[in-house]
Amino acid sequence: MSTHAKRERLLLADLLEAAGPEAPTLCTGWRCRDLAAHVVVRERRPDAAGGLLLNVLKGRLDAAMAEYTAKPYEELIQLIRTGPPRMSLYALKQIDEAANAVEFYVHSEDVRRAQPDWSPRELDRVFSDALWSRLEKMARLTGRRSPVGLVLRRPNGQTAVAHKGAPVVTVTGEPGELTLFCFGRQASAAVTLDGEKEAVAKLTVAELGL
Repeated sequence: MSTHAKRERLLLADLLEAAGPEAPTLCTGWRCRDLAAHVVVRERRPDAAGGLLLNVLKGRLDAAMAEYTAKPYEELIQLIRTGPPRMSLYALKQIDEAANAVEFYVHSEDVRRAQPDWSPRELDRVFSDALWSRLEKMARLTGRRSPVGLVLRRPNGQTAVAHKGAPVVTVTGEPGELTLFCFGRQASAAVTLDGEKEAVAKLTVAELGL
């Protein structure tokens, strides 16, 4: 596993373990047990994980989620820590980095920021740059449902267009915060929004993300 994905995986497992199975998350309707099951199903049940994107597989996904949420919580945490099976595509370094570094970062913050005593996490520059590089590639996909024009801006001035349109709202923040914003965690992302008041209001409740 690559450095970023492995680190974020272990951090997510630690956060889930510390919070406990019934602790809330930023994922609507999910507690930590549900989030842990989601991570395991995504990596270990490719036959069901397709239901995350395809309605035709939704029933299979629901059945797999029910199966894994019923498992002991400690077992789910251990499955996350140990990573995907050796024959899984996620076991390949390049795929692990591309698919999991952002996934695990977002879910770590889903756990961290849902707790009353959470504190901001300062990301190192290398990881911040990696998140920005990934966000640039995914911006149009995560912003495709934006009801207004959406521009992402780093404090250093780098920008990415997530959605073309008018009026335009510019969202400024560090790459980690912009990532959370674009993955539908607008209310919990430490960003500033510049644009018409009505456009900003629409964007803050829009269904962004994959």
